Amino acid sequence: MKKTIGLVGLTLAAASVLAACGGGGSTASKEKPKTLVISTFGLEEDKMQEDVFKPFEKKYNVDIVLETGTSSERLTKLKSNPNSTVDVIELSQSNAAEGVAAGLFEKVDSSKVPNMDNLIDSAKELAADGSGPAYTLNSIGIVYNKKTAGKEIKEWNDLWDSSLKGKISIPDIATTFGPAMLYLGSNHVNTEISKDNGKAAFKGITDIAPNVVKTYSKSSDLANMFQSGEITAAVVGDFAVPMITESNPDVAYVVPQSGTYANFNTININKNSKNKDLANKYINWRLSQEIQEKTAASLNEAPTNKKVELNEETAKNKTYGDVAARTKKVDSLLVNKNLESWINQWNRILNK
Repeated sequence: MKKTIGLVGLTLAAASVLAACGGGGSTASKEKPKTLVISTFGLEEDKMQEDVFKPFEKKYNVDIVLETGTSSERLTKLKSNPNSTVDVIELSQSNAAEGVAAGLFEKVDSSKVPNMDNLIDSAKELAADGSGPAYTLNSIGIVYNKKTAGKEIKEWNDLWDSSLKGKISIPDIATTFGPAMLYLGSNHVNTEISKDNGKAAFKGITDIAPNVVKTYSKSSDLANMFQSGEITAAVVGDFAVPMITESNPDVAYVVPQSGTYANFNTININKNSKNKDLANKYINWRLSQEIQEKTAASLNEAPTNKKVELNEETAKNKTYGDVAARTKKVDSLLVNKNLESWINQWNRILNK
């Protein structure tokens, strides 16, 4: 049975769904299902249910309850509620690092999650200290309307061109890829962001501000902005590209040859979970070759399991292969150390 918890409460699915999910009278269905509370992003929930949740429920006789929301919202909720019933939480890399620093998570024992042995090297490094492993990675690129742009957009610096005044949208600083915009701003003024804690980055942000008609918190909003003609170009995570380009054939996606910035989405176990064994099974499930091959196609999730091989069509618009080789790291510790100050500066420039 699938339930969803919003950030303000719990919605129970109809009891009849329980019978439908029970496996048609199998031995497992006669036992009372265990409950696993998963805090996740809530994107493409129908596909998540079909490819990830329902098969897991059936295999392990589990009743999954979902808590959905943005990564930062859900982390904040977990931090403020020591009695949270969340068992596992899927977060962006930066938020996961914040949760680890706050001591919210159980260290993941790789011997209980055998598929961790199959992770790509960069994902293994991320979990080397016992942090939750990455189940996918993504990166940013540029989406733009080829007809209304009046020019070909190939590189990040093109977004600073005055011809795009009032025509672009960028992720808000508090979103997953907001900090990556500061890296781009710092690059624009030829400064390494770690050398000045982002001071020069805000010169770059100030320079691009006239071109920014709106910052966004949900990438799904971009599809509407392109459809209405409100924007000509945007910086976006590759996971959102299909929903934008499929609705508008004039919109193209490009990953600059100069490189891109990557984000890993990770799974951690709540330190206070009463279902840690089941939580480990879920993490192992999420990292399996079988599931990652499915989610690569249905959810546009680039795999972290190195055994997964994608065909050309499935690999399109993903942080995989050549694109993965061009990724650069966003330092989550640097971001978390400076984020409060960065948000204040960002708001003074862009959210007046």
